[in-house]
Amino acid sequence: MTPIALALVILAGLIHAIWNIAAKKAGGDVRFAAFSALMMMVIWAPLGLWLGWRVVPLWGAQEWTLVAVSGALHVVYYIVLLRGYRKSDLTVVYPLARGSGPLLSSLVALFLLGERVTLLGALGVVAVVAGVFLIAGGPGLFRAAQEPAKRARVRAGMAYGLVTGVFIASYTVVDGYAVKVVLMSPILVDYFGNFVRLVFLVPTLLVDRTAAAALWRTQWKYALVVAVLSPIGYVLVLFAMQTAPLSHVAPAREVSMLFAALIGGQLLGEGDRALRIFGAACIAFGVMALALG
Repeated sequence: MTPIALALVILAGLIHAIWNIAAKKAGGDVRFAAFSALMMMVIWAPLGLWLGWRVVPLWGAQEWTLVAVSGALHVVYYIVLLRGYRKSDLTVVYPLARGSGPLLSSLVALFLLGERVTLLGALGVVAVVAGVFLIAGGPGLFRAAQEPAKRARVRAGMAYGLVTGVFIASYTVVDGYAVKVVLMSPILVDYFGNFVRLVFLVPTLLVDRTAAAALWRTQWKYALVVAVLSPIGYVLVLFAMQTAPLSHVAPAREVSMLFAALIGGQLLGEGDRALRIFGAACIAFGVMALALG
């Protein structure tokens, strides 16, 4: 992985951790996802229109299919993630989602896209996954909690985290193919994919407008954070994918867990800091191994 690609991934990791903490604090549902998507459309319209003015009219069936599939996968991912945040702790859902997703996408890149990984790179992938597991709670995840409510909460977090990871892997492979093989603009892939998300999300605001308005008054600040930061973080990752193997970039994205472990644990008070900091150190080692390998 080139130094530029590594720098993009690290910056994207910080941004990703920040907006996920905002989403967790919002405690929103699919309507929060709709608020975020609407604000993304407005905030990033000048850039999207400027870059797409000449390019988008030249898109064919392949490009539009990739955008449609990407948008659909992203919206399901975000809805499942938000539901997981309502049912469990961020420090359970987030690490499992971020760990299982890159592992699956790396396997797809290796076996279907023909990418290669060195022994050091493979060790980096293992270190990242192990670090994510430790941050999520380590062996304690497999031990029954004393309180039934806590046990149910942890199990729910594990289930939602793993399902979220499947969708992360899916959209990572689709978007990676779009920017690496089809050579589409990362910014346009993300921006126009958001219109697909709006098709699914906006109707949820119309079912009960009074409730949607009440939620807007309490959640718009968090939605604004997501709308501004989420596209930046993901576009940086897509740019990194253009110059580095997807099987390296996907696991290296988990540097976000370094920031989530330190920032999220402090702000959300979810405990077990020593174990999670050790897990973050494993991730740091893994990212550096991927960079060198």
